[in-house]
Amino acid sequence: MTQPFIATAIPVRSGAERATLVRRSYGVVFLGIIITVLGSAFALTQPALLEAVMVHPIISMIAVFAPLFLVMRNARQFPKNIALTGLFTFAMGVWIAPLLFFVERNNPGVTGQAAVITLGTFGALSLYAVMSRRDFSAWGSFFMIGLVVLIITSLINLFFRSTAAALWISAMTVFVFGGLLVFDTWRIVRSGQYGEDDYVAAAVQIYLDLINMFLAILSLLGGRRR
Repeated sequence: MTQPFIATAIPVRSGAERATLVRRSYGVVFLGIIITVLGSAFALTQPALLEAVMVHPIISMIAVFAPLFLVMRNARQFPKNIALTGLFTFAMGVWIAPLLFFVERNNPGVTGQAAVITLGTFGALSLYAVMSRRDFSAWGSFFMIGLVVLIITSLINLFFRSTAAALWISAMTVFVFGGLLVFDTWRIVRSGQYGEDDYVAAAVQIYLDLINMFLAILSLLGGRRR
């Protein structure tokens, strides 16, 4: 999943504004994670819904991307931005539920392990971005190019269906979104590129980094056990 477009922001001008931006952004991130878990849990109790998501992947994808598009169009309009973010993250939970169902059926407990590894990686990379005095501005273009390469490679592998290539793509996905996580964290904490009211746009960036890392790590763990 790609990173959404961000409207031009009014940069924060004080430490207090930046602290408010960070607090609100990560509050929305963790709220989104909780809602995603609830969305997946709900879908896993509804066999008809799971089947519908699997049988109609294009419609399911639209159901996820439509609220994401609306979120980024209304990122500064409270409370609409929070409501749309909740809708988007819930839809994301429903969308990934079939994958979680099949992975857990074949490898019980692997979802929890992937979640722990993802959160640990998130903490380590976020701490690195916050504590480091480096300028990570160049990382954005570098890892976005890597993301484009990943998307193209993934589309090609849809036709060849190589297990080895799929595992390689998952490993590179962790690497690319790990780099984007550092870049996005740096933008929130140190760069001043976001305004105080851009917390939802900032949170969505971090959330997308996290969810893509989680799915890639889940794929790696499932592939290794196969």
